[in-house]
Amino acid sequence: MPSTTAPGSAPMGRRERKKAATRQAIADAALRLFLQRGYDEVGIREIADAADVSTTTLFKHFPVKEALVFDEDADQEARLLAAVRERPEGRSIPAALREHALTTRLASAGGDPVFTAFTDLVAATPALRDYAQNMWLRHTAALARAIAEECGLPAGDPACTALAHFALEAPRAAYAHDDPREAITRAFDLLEHGWDALTRNKP
Repeated sequence: MPSTTAPGSAPMGRRERKKAATRQAIADAALRLFLQRGYDEVGIREIADAADVSTTTLFKHFPVKEALVFDEDADQEARLLAAVRERPEGRSIPAALREHALTTRLASAGGDPVFTAFTDLVAATPALRDYAQNMWLRHTAALARAIAEECGLPAGDPACTALAHFALEAPRAAYAHDDPREAITRAFDLLEHGWDALTRNKP
């Protein structure tokens, strides 16, 4: 969901504050229009007009239409790696990543109507689902290294890379599912226990 200032970030100068305010105004206008009428029904020029900026200015902040829906979360990767490195004693890496996925992907369960509308918009729009997932998968290499470090394995270990990739892909199972929590949990059960264990214990 669009946001310009991460918690704990250093104070910005006047020029940076002005740029951040412009970016936020564009993002707010875009999200408002998308929620009112649907992502595919709103054009770039209309968003620029609503934010009182030129389309050139809009594209300086958001190079593609899909980017209007998502913030640039500099802390996303840090939180992901912390889920692995700071997991409670006795908790497996797949279990830690499952809890992280449930927390981040099901945040709307807290009842925030705006966030719920935002997640519904993403879930209902294939272009936004794909863009969000591609953004998420950028963290595969860093996550694979963290997993390898925790397991005492070489940084390029293929099993660590595979686990990282599949763990980041697993939340996709929640889209268009009647019970997103159950979908994510089942996907991570496969990573935790393997296919044989999963098929032996069918629900």
